[in-house]
Amino acid sequence: MPNRPQRLLALAQLANSVGDGAFYVTSALYFTRSVGLAPARVGLGLTLAWAVGSLVAVPLGRLADRRGPRAASVLLALGTSAAIGGFLLVREFIPFVVTACVYASAQSGLSAARQALLAGLVAAGERTGLLARLQATLNGGLAVGAALGGLALSAGTAAAYRGVLALDAVCFLACALLLSRLPAVTAATAVTAVGAGSGGRRFAVLRDRPYAVVTLLNAVLLLRLPLLSLALPLWITERTQAPAWLASGLFVLNTLMVTLFQVRAARAVTGIGTALRVLRRSGLVMFASCAVFALSEGRSAWSAAAILITGAVLQVVAEMQQSAGSWQLSFDLAPADRMGEYQGFFGTGVTVARTLGPLVATWLLLGRGTPGWLLLGALMPLAAYAMGPAVRRATGHRTPRETGEPLLAS
Repeated sequence: MPNRPQRLLALAQLANSVGDGAFYVTSALYFTRSVGLAPARVGLGLTLAWAVGSLVAVPLGRLADRRGPRAASVLLALGTSAAIGGFLLVREFIPFVVTACVYASAQSGLSAARQALLAGLVAAGERTGLLARLQATLNGGLAVGAALGGLALSAGTAAAYRGVLALDAVCFLACALLLSRLPAVTAATAVTAVGAGSGGRRFAVLRDRPYAVVTLLNAVLLLRLPLLSLALPLWITERTQAPAWLASGLFVLNTLMVTLFQVRAARAVTGIGTALRVLRRSGLVMFASCAVFALSEGRSAWSAAAILITGAVLQVVAEMQQSAGSWQLSFDLAPADRMGEYQGFFGTGVTVARTLGPLVATWLLLGRGTPGWLLLGALMPLAAYAMGPAVRRATGHRTPRETGEPLLAS
């Protein structure tokens, strides 16, 4: 990467993504087998936790705006580490829910604060490109972490699972240390206690209806999130004759392609106009992906595998395009003096998609088969093409506001 702040951001991303990758593949078994919680209670607790995380994302993002995104990022990374350490002490459902709420809140706030920190350190024209590199780093780290988690799964012991949680906690400590070495930033436009772009209102993003519509449409596009982790494994085993291990292979394929090609996919995005064009292409490609997945129903092992791999390639192309386009919009439509607050709100789209996505995916795809795939696919271009009017309204309804570049704090 071209300069030290960007390298530190990438290293911080790598550190926590390695820990996350290991945690993701082992946490369910740790909570059920080692802690002794029922699977349904684990699911309920995590759903409640991420709901709380989505609610506090905006206040925590606003805190990053007011107190500085670097300090907030470091604090929230430490909070995440502490919450993961707390999971090692959990033995009952209520403490699990409380700890999970702290974990989800810290993770949601950290995401918003780091986006604000990136906006303060990187010129507007370079942000999407850097986010693409960070996304590639994220996927590489997740792959490494998942491999380490796989070793714990092979061992299958409580000690191995606890070792993974300890690793994740240490990784977030390393993330906090790396973030603390970044320069402090402040918005050039936030020279007074209230920003002209927001009218001085508290939590102005909650009154910004055009931005909310853009966030909602992006959440629809993010309904693809549970496909690889939930819908396709069930689809493969219940509706095709392809081997069950193909689900893991499709996940690895997705991770490798994002790692290798996300930066290239983001080069086409240089502003709002190009972001909208890329999002429209993403919606069409995602529709094609869903249509291809539908063709695998009832097929023989080799035929189904070939079709599913083709669909997965189309899906990851759509994913990379959608990510690049949405990153650009999330920054360009946000006031410079409220970047953390707006990024926190935009990030709730991920939480909504992860909460509702499994219900939508299982109801549509497993319950209705091919028509369900086509309906889910059709939602993608509809949402993508609706972005145009929504973004034009978001940019046109405001009076001129502060969009100056953030500066390094002295």
